[in-house]
Amino acid sequence: MKLQTEIPIKEASNPIDYNSKLVLLGSCFAENIGEKFNYYKFQNAINPFGILFHPKAIENLVVKATSNIKYNDETVFFQNEQWHCYEAHSKLSHSNKSTLLNVLNENIGIANKQIHEASHIIITLGTAWVYRLIENGVIVANCHKVPQKAFNKELLSIETIVQSLKTIINTIKKVNPKAVIVLTVSPVRHIKDGFVENTQSKAHLISAIHEVINIQSLANSNTLEYFPSFEIMMDELRDYRFYKQDMLHPNDTAVNYIWERFKKNWINKEALKIMQDIEGIQRGLSHIPNNPYSESHLKFVKKLKEKQKFLKQKITHITF
Repeated sequence: MKLQTEIPIKEASNPIDYNSKLVLLGSCFAENIGEKFNYYKFQNAINPFGILFHPKAIENLVVKATSNIKYNDETVFFQNEQWHCYEAHSKLSHSNKSTLLNVLNENIGIANKQIHEASHIIITLGTAWVYRLIENGVIVANCHKVPQKAFNKELLSIETIVQSLKTIINTIKKVNPKAVIVLTVSPVRHIKDGFVENTQSKAHLISAIHEVINIQSLANSNTLEYFPSFEIMMDELRDYRFYKQDMLHPNDTAVNYIWERFKKNWINKEALKIMQDIEGIQRGLSHIPNNPYSESHLKFVKKLKEKQKFLKQKITHITF
């Protein structure tokens, strides 16, 4: 007896292996999946400017990073005893202006290199709702707790999102034509916008993504793909037991489930075997012995180090 629907996902044309270089951009769900890649020792980079929720913020980062545009005094501001940048997440904010500018400019340089070298760029869109500064009309990536009266809130139209995605894709392709771009929509619910408004937002994102993918498919391109994170959460895991206590974010079980669906369709068979070896080592490293000086544990540690050394010879970038 089948007790859930399962969304059919076609096998990737350009699967990920241990030679792949991955860049993950977007919402907090990008960070969830990025942590999985970290655990399994893939070459990956996650959100150099912190979590970015909407397509215009990701577009701004990609355009600036590929052009290596630097930040200056005019691009930061002081609020609540810290310096912030409207284009970056608050985790980059700092009490010292020079430190913040140094971090921003260092990270834009890192992002430039990552985008140029990436084999796969995974972009997770979280919301179509944005905040526009009234004083200059600029859409911000993060409000940094500036009073809401300083912004106008608006919903990006499908047409605007389509244009933003086209800019992101074309900008990446100019500097890295071979990069595979994977688009997905975050399953995190943005209820602060409202229940109906959250649904409308996700609908705009999904409609825009598929319009862009349809355009690319007509051009016989196999370097732009969609992964149904949102649909898996809504249709395969349609139960509140798969949410954290806030009832908004997928819990570990849900993240693991979606990761397994991604892994099955996006990671090649040889890499899957290596992942099993790495998982065995990771579990061994996390093991807490009753007696760290016992003969059995010392043998266990020696065997674990031999496994690490053998794996390191096969894949030189791996470190434990």
